[in-house]
Amino acid sequence: MSSLAKDITADIIGGHAVGKQCARWRNPWACSLHTAIATLLGVGALFLMAQSFLTRQLDPKGCEMSYMRPAYFKFDDFDTEHTRFANKYSLYIYREGGIDNDRRVKGVPVLFIPGNAGSYKQVRSFASEAAYYYHNSVRHDTASNSERKRPLDFFSVDFNEDFTAFHGQTLLDQAEYLNDAISFILSLYHTPSQSLHDSNLPDPASVIIVGHSMGGVVARTMLTMPNYQSKSINTIITLAAPHARPPVSFDGDIVRTYNGINDYWRRAYSQKWAMNNPLWHVTLISIAGGGLDTIVSSDYASVASIVPETHGFTVFTSSIPKVWTGADHLAITWCDQARKSVIHALYDVIDVSKATQTVSRAERMRKFKRRFLTGLEDVAEKALPYEDPTTLLTIEKGSATVSQDQGLVLRSLGQSAQKPKAYLLPVPKDQLAARNFTLLTSEKLDSAGQHGRLEVLFCSAFSAHSHQSATLFQVKMDLSGDGPEPTRLACKNAASDGILLPASTQYSTHPFRNDQQPFTYLQYKAEDLSEHQYVVIVDRVNQHSYGWVVAEFTDEAESLHRVDMSLQSLLTKGVSLELSSKRPLITEVKVPALHSSLLAYNLHIHQRECATGKLFTPLVRQYITDVYESKYFVNVKDAEINLHGVAPYMPHPAFSTQSTNGLSLQIWTDPSSDCGLEISLDVDYLGSLGKLWMRYRIVFAAFPLLIVALVLRHQFLVYDETGVFSSFAESMNECLHTSIPFTLAALTLLSVSLAGAYGQIFVSTVADGPGNDTDCVNDTTHELLLGTQDAFFWFLVPLFGLMCVAICVAINYVILAVVSMLAFLYSLFPSASRTNDDQRTPSSFAISSTRQRVIMTGSLLSLVSTVIPYHFVYVVLCLVQLVTCVRSLRLAKDTRLDTNYNFSNYTHTIFILMLWILPINLPVLVVWIRNLAVHWLTPFSSHHNILSVMPFILLVETLSTGRMIPRVQSRFSMVTNILLFSIGAYAAVYGVTYAYVLHHLANILCAWLVVVHFDVSSLSVKRISNILEPDDDTKKRP
Repeated sequence: MSSLAKDITADIIGGHAVGKQCARWRNPWACSLHTAIATLLGVGALFLMAQSFLTRQLDPKGCEMSYMRPAYFKFDDFDTEHTRFANKYSLYIYREGGIDNDRRVKGVPVLFIPGNAGSYKQVRSFASEAAYYYHNSVRHDTASNSERKRPLDFFSVDFNEDFTAFHGQTLLDQAEYLNDAISFILSLYHTPSQSLHDSNLPDPASVIIVGHSMGGVVARTMLTMPNYQSKSINTIITLAAPHARPPVSFDGDIVRTYNGINDYWRRAYSQKWAMNNPLWHVTLISIAGGGLDTIVSSDYASVASIVPETHGFTVFTSSIPKVWTGADHLAITWCDQARKSVIHALYDVIDVSKATQTVSRAERMRKFKRRFLTGLEDVAEKALPYEDPTTLLTIEKGSATVSQDQGLVLRSLGQSAQKPKAYLLPVPKDQLAARNFTLLTSEKLDSAGQHGRLEVLFCSAFSAHSHQSATLFQVKMDLSGDGPEPTRLACKNAASDGILLPASTQYSTHPFRNDQQPFTYLQYKAEDLSEHQYVVIVDRVNQHSYGWVVAEFTDEAESLHRVDMSLQSLLTKGVSLELSSKRPLITEVKVPALHSSLLAYNLHIHQRECATGKLFTPLVRQYITDVYESKYFVNVKDAEINLHGVAPYMPHPAFSTQSTNGLSLQIWTDPSSDCGLEISLDVDYLGSLGKLWMRYRIVFAAFPLLIVALVLRHQFLVYDETGVFSSFAESMNECLHTSIPFTLAALTLLSVSLAGAYGQIFVSTVADGPGNDTDCVNDTTHELLLGTQDAFFWFLVPLFGLMCVAICVAINYVILAVVSMLAFLYSLFPSASRTNDDQRTPSSFAISSTRQRVIMTGSLLSLVSTVIPYHFVYVVLCLVQLVTCVRSLRLAKDTRLDTNYNFSNYTHTIFILMLWILPINLPVLVVWIRNLAVHWLTPFSSHHNILSVMPFILLVETLSTGRMIPRVQSRFSMVTNILLFSIGAYAAVYGVTYAYVLHHLANILCAWLVVVHFDVSSLSVKRISNILEPDDDTKKRP
């Protein structure tokens, strides 16, 4: 045996002295009853979660396809003179075939930014709609200040489908390029050969941004870059963009970039004076797709922690009028209903008479809220109080006046076929603060001067002696006939405050169906109507029809039902309400305790038999106030309720002035049907399991490292004490009795304490107000562990621990099966070293001299520092370690020596550890390969640090030579113990938010193992010189 082999086996026990216990420890397939039970339970939980995610609580898909005739024109003159990225990225302008084939700019610049691996051609749905909407509507609409409107010039950028979500430097590169692109775009408008811009109008000084997915994050990054041109961006609309936190945390640059961007925006809007806020002019609208988006959780689309309500908000597509459907991550770019809303909103806010190309910030926010919100929100503005009377209504004295206590119910319009008929509902004069006016109709409301089917007016008595002149009214309506002493009323038209609701009839199936005309709803606080005397409903239908109207004044206390129960009580008992037949038009149920996005519910509505026919079937609106998420359910009997409320890892809204209001349900029912209603709401436990996947996917990349670290720690403890390096499976059996339950219990207690700490910060932030949000901005408790903000979810820690134990056990057996199969195939090839079994020690692994390995390692590190990222080397090392596992297993089976089984178990566990680190390195590697494919060879400095991979290289190289790690029986054995425990603790506490650090922690562990392998105490100058001498008798692989 060579001196190298003697060094390797010096601290290894030999022969079969350990007996049966050693045979059990070395068995790679060992599985105790506890492990089997834990694995089955974990697999069962994983199966239920997957089954729930795929089959339960699924929102219906209602997006209609959009069509266009696209033409893309590339700007070849946007070259290296303008940007250093000209060889990698390209700028295009879109034109719609048949509408506009001239590539010269002529209107308002809009830049579309594609997302992660997105295409510049995704601009086509928005640009096409913009072209048709302007061509067919805007330019002909005299009422919309068409002289201040121009077509939208849509630009788009070809990023060669870069993977922005995986790589922070790529995100910064795109932001830099886009700022250069904006400077170029703005220059086109004062270049005669490139522009058809009206010379009487100011040249554009800013560009509107529409960003999809990570493109929305890039848009916000642009304003933080050194090459950003001040005030060149003032309007940003994002679609399914993860603003709050990165979708994955495998790259350190992406995490640091996100933190830098969000901190910049928060600090800017925290300034007391507008002059100190560089973003004061910017509005940010984030549109989320909801539960159908299974790529990026729509929780992350919230901007509540970034901008105040005065500058931006988050809205879900299911809330937007006439959209009323969720959208998946890609569908949100082509969904016909959604794209129309976005384009119409852009035309609402543009004003080409200004260099900014848009109206003021406050006006933009007002128009965006009117276009994107339901109109039922507390922040929704009513136009009625700010309008002047436009209609002079003359009616007969004693016209049909309805008692305010009974309300008005018109079951069919057109009852007076000869002429329009007016119905008067007196406005109450007492207890105005506690009363509301509501009106629901199947008809569209007429604006002033229109001659349609139904008009709603709010009127006061008009006197000829008043300051108003009858000639100033836009419309004069005389319904007095020939009766004596007619009454004249000065009226305001309520059509501008009409709220569209999806139609709910016995034939309705989904709210987004466009085969039925939407309902129109009016809602006012009675105190806002105090200046008026009557609500006048004018029926203009000249023949009997099926149209109907319900209007009433109701006490707020009668329509509001607040359920003040704890979450635990709600989960066990549910919510049950019984409404009498004498109920108001709308009933609102508020359940503040139901605010978590991790829970799903089932709603049941049972309506008893009615004596009279129903005008409409129950219509339900589910909503929360943290973000503007509303969902409608038509013709409701049973409905699945899920929401994007308080979510894991989400920062607290930095500018919030109140706590969450939880889940609310608005239920419209026919008050004239004279039948009772039963409502019940209970938790869908299986449906809730599926919600865990979208919020906790990264947990399954981080938590298994906790399990692996604890198992490897146990292996080293046994090895240093007994000299037997037990198998991964047997150590898992032992850990399930000891360290794993203890660790999960400690983490459970930690999650409860973190939830309490977060609650205290939340209460203090609300009490201090939005202007004092330092604690909120600096708070990081939401980043720790499972990021839960409610102690009720303590059980998630052991649940995910159980799932990850099952995953680790399954992965271990899969790797064992693959390695065993490869070892069998390997054994089919003859080897000269098999002639003497006694010589088959781990030293027989040496297939090259030490000097050759040193040269190879040096060359590899040189390549890492200059050309290839260390992530590529890491993948290669995983393959090398797999080969080492195959060879060591073959050696152990051939020799049946305990020393060789020790070495096989050791290499196997190191390979499992490396395999769980592998997903952290793959995304950056994908980015690098993508850059090679587009011939972009500029290296990323952060990925060429040789220290980030050198310990892995040295350890894998050492193991490839057959060196077994020596036992450490001194106090230094605690170093291994502490390192492994630290990796496990970090993986559990910080692993989801800072997953990239796990690579570096494992790298430190490898450095320590290399030191232990090197055995410093036995080194000498002579031995070092012997190691560096070429070894002509190097043994070949067994």
